[in-house]
Amino acid sequence: MELGKQIKRYRKERSLSQDVLAEKVYVSRQTISNWENDKSYPDVKSLVLLSEVFDVSLDQLIKGDVKMMKEQINKEDQEGFGHLSWIFTVMLLATMLTPVPLVHFLSYVGVGIWLVIFGVAMYTAGLVEKAKKRYDIQTYREILAFMEGTNLDEIEKAREEGKRLYQTIFMAAAAGVITLIVSIVFMWILGF
Repeated sequence: MELGKQIKRYRKERSLSQDVLAEKVYVSRQTISNWENDKSYPDVKSLVLLSEVFDVSLDQLIKGDVKMMKEQINKEDQEGFGHLSWIFTVMLLATMLTPVPLVHFLSYVGVGIWLVIFGVAMYTAGLVEKAKKRYDIQTYREILAFMEGTNLDEIEKAREEGKRLYQTIFMAAAAGVITLIVSIVFMWILGF
């Protein structure tokens, strides 16, 4: 985190205006604004005064709260993965529920629309898989732990890694069954 953002964050946490903070560290309001926007940097004397006003160590002020930054990054990763998962779920449901009505009411145009929905669902599935690899989460339990912001211990992680092969086989079989069902429904609708 950059120093300007740190100054702004601590100032807002303490409900201080730029004018009030400027008075406390003996500079102008414009100087505070320049620090917060990374246009200039405080000198050593000003850094000491800022750390006293904010009641934080110089180390915290300069480096920022590493733990807070990690938590923020983890939270953003969790939210991003959660949004992507919901999009995939909606697209998967649309892929499964729309072919019959689309083909029945719109014929070949409906098939085209369904293929677009299917393509978007597969693209989203690829993004989900990419995210799972990036965060090293594959099994349902690993995904739940990630979404809750917790980690599995080494033994639990090893157990979950052992399950990955079986879950992959199960998912492939389930995809095959769903494809078979959709194919039968399409053949029935088209009269084959």
